[in-house]
Amino acid sequence: MASFSEQDRSRSKVATVLRVTSGNFLEMFDFFLFGFYASYISKAFFPVANEYASLMLTFVTFGAGFLMRPLGAVILGAYVDRIGRRQGLIVTLTIMAAGTILIAFVPGYASIGLFAPFIVLIGRLLQGFSAGVELGGVSVYLAEMSTPGNKGFYVSWQSGSQQVAVMFAAMIGYVLNHWLAPAEMGDWGWRIPFFIGCAIVPFLFYIRRSLEETEEFLQRKVRPSTGQIFASLGQNWRIVGLGMLLVAMTTISFYTITVYTPTFGKTVLKLSDTDSLLVTFCTALSNLFWLPVMGALSDRIGRKPLLVAFSALTLLTAYPALAWLVANASFTNMLAVLLWLSFLYGSYNGAMVVALTEIIPVTVRTAGFSLAYSLATAFFGGFTPLVSTWLIEVTGNPAAPGYWMAFGGACGLVATLVIYRGIAMRDRPSAAAATLSSR
Repeated sequence: MASFSEQDRSRSKVATVLRVTSGNFLEMFDFFLFGFYASYISKAFFPVANEYASLMLTFVTFGAGFLMRPLGAVILGAYVDRIGRRQGLIVTLTIMAAGTILIAFVPGYASIGLFAPFIVLIGRLLQGFSAGVELGGVSVYLAEMSTPGNKGFYVSWQSGSQQVAVMFAAMIGYVLNHWLAPAEMGDWGWRIPFFIGCAIVPFLFYIRRSLEETEEFLQRKVRPSTGQIFASLGQNWRIVGLGMLLVAMTTISFYTITVYTPTFGKTVLKLSDTDSLLVTFCTALSNLFWLPVMGALSDRIGRKPLLVAFSALTLLTAYPALAWLVANASFTNMLAVLLWLSFLYGSYNGAMVVALTEIIPVTVRTAGFSLAYSLATAFFGGFTPLVSTWLIEVTGNPAAPGYWMAFGGACGLVATLVIYRGIAMRDRPSAAAATLSSR
């Protein structure tokens, strides 16, 4: 009977993880589609004579969604910390679905002129506002429902759901590129994945509504007001800023190896769409493997060793790896390099997300986490396709995105050393006091 009870609890935990991360899946799926089909979207909504300018306008619109994330993090994050995790996650899913529907159904520039890019921009802003707290809400929920000693493993599935979204989007793109001619993809085929995203929204609402509030939140006797949460965020601006640098490594790496990969493979390496999408699928699968493995390892050896090691490796190897790939462009070599970068990203992020939930004060855990994550995405990760395209153009070096990834590694390394030095200094007096009291 005890064995059955243990199995029952285990199944319940798995089901809860799936329900929590379902909305995160939709959010990432929609975000990735915009990056995956950037070349088609640029022609549908930003048809200017210069292909570089058209692609840049598309990536500016893509990045604009990330500028809304900090606003969503503060407003919706305060709502989640005040009202509860469950209700907040339902609200974010609603806003994300609205943005997805706008982008999926808006006619092209040829039909309604300037209204087309304007409506697409509104859709992206709604998605960004929702995404500002989605990642934080999911991460905090997973941290609060995890079993003792396994927090890193549980929280890693927040990022894991993103990888499933990338794989799903890449599979759809791979199939469409086999079934449809390039002209058909450019005319209407690229909209099909967005329609699929709209079609699964009712199912995601159904499973997310069955979530229960976390026990840790229910047991909290003091629920700060929105004003108190804003004041606490201001008082903790240093840790939020350091958290932003901690996340910079994650967001730059992630958007380079997933969202930007199809564009890089097609426009820089001159590989086919199907080859680039297949590499993207394999990269996401690799991410999905390393994230929980390294999250679990961080539960055993601590967060700091993994954060230091893999941010340093990214700083040292990102540019040389991409430079070698550009000089030896092929499907096999692109796959090898992206799997290496995936190993670096997955290993770092497996420890980083749970570390961020631990360093943010509990009373503003969702808002603080979401603000740090959103600022990093707004200033660094979200504009990675734009920055990468710009760096290649101004330097004439196709491997220049490697410099951007190395910069992300430097941010993560510096933030890790400063954060954990501060934690060590904070804990030292209490450790000394405990020693004195034991004598």
